[in-house]
Amino acid sequence: MNNILPLVKNETIKMIKKKRFYVILLVLIVLVPMFTYAQLRQAEDKREKFGTDWRREVQQAITDNQNSLGSDRVPEEWKKYRRIYIQQMKYYLEHDVNPREPGGVSFTREFLDNAATLFIPLLIMGIASDIVSSERTSGTIKMLLTRPIRRWKVLLSKLITLQMFVSLTIIATCVICYLISGLFFGYSGLNLPVFTGFQLQGAEVDISGVHAVPQWLYIVMQAGLIWFVSVVVACLAFMVSVLVRSTSASIVIMMAALIAGNILTNMAASWTSAKYLFMVNLGLTHYLAGTPAPIEGMTLGFSLIVLAVWGACSLLVSFLVFTKQDILN
Repeated sequence: MNNILPLVKNETIKMIKKKRFYVILLVLIVLVPMFTYAQLRQAEDKREKFGTDWRREVQQAITDNQNSLGSDRVPEEWKKYRRIYIQQMKYYLEHDVNPREPGGVSFTREFLDNAATLFIPLLIMGIASDIVSSERTSGTIKMLLTRPIRRWKVLLSKLITLQMFVSLTIIATCVICYLISGLFFGYSGLNLPVFTGFQLQGAEVDISGVHAVPQWLYIVMQAGLIWFVSVVVACLAFMVSVLVRSTSASIVIMMAALIAGNILTNMAASWTSAKYLFMVNLGLTHYLAGTPAPIEGMTLGFSLIVLAVWGACSLLVSFLVFTKQDILN
């Protein structure tokens, strides 16, 4: 352990000098106000249409979705999402809770839900994809490995540093979203109830397991699931960085995998074997929201296991390859 800590410190300094983390912060600081402004304009449009009567707005949304269920032009897969949405909105109406209460907390919750499957994994990929390959390109890996330190310790220090910055990225995303959106919508709503536990059973929505949690706790649950997804994505990008010598190639590989997964999630309902692909299981927060799984048979536990297996296998491959391959020549 005494040998690891100086290595971790050294890797942290190198990560800071690359300024990748600062770029991620800059991306968030630039994009979050844009998303916030877009939602502000949307809220103003709805206020002009429905006034301050949020119940009328929710009832109109229910009616619109109910009408679409009878249309032959709406795919059956989309109808599943709309059935759950209708039941959720009815549940909020019955319990006199505004599901679209404006606020910095609500914006953060919605942002995390939408960013969990692609936006945040792409940010993580930007940190992880070149953590080893960049040192090969620059030649600094040769200097590092000539020191009397076991190779697995060198790689472990890089992995520890990477996961530290993954955690910082998730924390920074939540904090920046809350602080910036709060300037537009206010910072209230921490204890606003959020209903979770909706499940689709065939064509019916099961509400027996529905329960309310404070919005702050819901965000903590979201952040925990996104952190797990980000750790797995970081491990996979870490493996690609070990296997591929080119930094640009490793970035392209991971970017292609993440984007392909986002497409597959919307198209692979009939390809049941696709549920074992890591990129189809990235939407863990959707289970909290009650969104139907993209492929039948997927559950939160199933997705956690699939991601854990992919992460463990990627680490195994990374350490086996790094400790055996000829890097110095």
